[in-house]
Amino acid sequence: MTWLKRLALFGFAVLLVMAGLSWWWGRPVAVASSEFESNATQVERGAYLARAGNCMACHTARGGLPYAGGRGIETPFGMVYASNLTPDVRTGLGSWRRDDFWRALHHGQSRDGRLLYPAFPYTNTTLVSRPDSDALFAFLQSLPAVEQATPAHQVAWPFNTQLALGAWRSLYFSPGLYQADPAHSEAWNRGAYLVKGLGHCSACHTARNALGATRDALDLAGGLIPLQNWYAPSLTDPAEAGVSQWSVDEVVRLLKHGVTDEVKNGVGHRAWVSGPMGEVVQGSTQYLSDADLRAMAVFLQGLPVSQHQAAGSMLITRQFGLSSAKMAQGQALYEKHCAQCHGEQGQGQAGAYPTLSGNRAVNMHTTANLVQMLLYGGYSPATQGNPRPYGMPPYVLVLKDSEVAAILTYVRNSWGNDAAEVSEVEVNRHRSTQGH
Repeated sequence: MTWLKRLALFGFAVLLVMAGLSWWWGRPVAVASSEFESNATQVERGAYLARAGNCMACHTARGGLPYAGGRGIETPFGMVYASNLTPDVRTGLGSWRRDDFWRALHHGQSRDGRLLYPAFPYTNTTLVSRPDSDALFAFLQSLPAVEQATPAHQVAWPFNTQLALGAWRSLYFSPGLYQADPAHSEAWNRGAYLVKGLGHCSACHTARNALGATRDALDLAGGLIPLQNWYAPSLTDPAEAGVSQWSVDEVVRLLKHGVTDEVKNGVGHRAWVSGPMGEVVQGSTQYLSDADLRAMAVFLQGLPVSQHQAAGSMLITRQFGLSSAKMAQGQALYEKHCAQCHGEQGQGQAGAYPTLSGNRAVNMHTTANLVQMLLYGGYSPATQGNPRPYGMPPYVLVLKDSEVAAILTYVRNSWGNDAAEVSEVEVNRHRSTQGH
């Protein structure tokens, strides 16, 4: 047999295997039906769970109707559009059963057997219980039906194939329910269920590999959010967003109001949420019960404590010292643009503008968030405890990259702060029109 025939047979065999795998992965997974009665109580419970999962944030286009889908989610592999969750028969979930919804939530598979893109965080929602899935579905079925077709995904080949999705799942996904840990309290387990499951905190607070996968739902050691140029800080590192040294009340206050600004006799912390976390508080955690927020706080406080190693740029700063010219330029720019709100000594204004002196976000090894805030500005979320938040104006049209680098270098090395110098190249790398 000639080498050409052998190559053709090999290619044909590969095609047969690929076709077989595509057929296998395209079969709907059999799921057991559950006993469930949809009533007003279950619908109300489902509405609460939808808040806990912040489902509306992705499944509502900007300016669109709630849960009608169509919002584009940009990924390194292309644009994925969130689906219509309203009970419209043609374009939404009107023809779905609760078993179909459970299959999507638990197995990451659509009603027709199609494998879903992991932009839908089924690696987290697989932990959600069947009763909670059914209640969530009952709520979605109670919504007004909106006829709105979901735009076609714009994902590059081969990532847009079912074969590629099947291969990805074989490497990085295995369905599983949350199992309570008897070594911990009921509150800890409730918090773990919310953080790891519906809350899908690891979707942002975890680094992703080249194929967009996270290690697991408990890896909360921080990561840069792809294409947004926002860094979701580590929830295990006290120098970033870890809360092991906080009180439970402080954590609850931050999740409920987006700010915590109570320091008494040197005890307590001042913190404000912004950027993507501001959206989470705005659309989700401010509506959760105090009991659930306290459970989340208990779980987050019990995470294993870790610490990032100092960045290489910090070593360079230590070895060669700060640029005195850059510090002088940064001080002049700070006094012109920043001191009126944040204070001449970076002390901020209680209840209004964040303290920069000793601020964890200022001293973090990753400067992405500082660049985003200085360039694009922003607000803390409007909540019951902070109904009229003060804002940060954008300077993207005012300051050059070199000036942004100078201001941040000055702030990161003044009033007791001690962090690496920020370079113009670093600012340019973090600059993004998607970051605000």
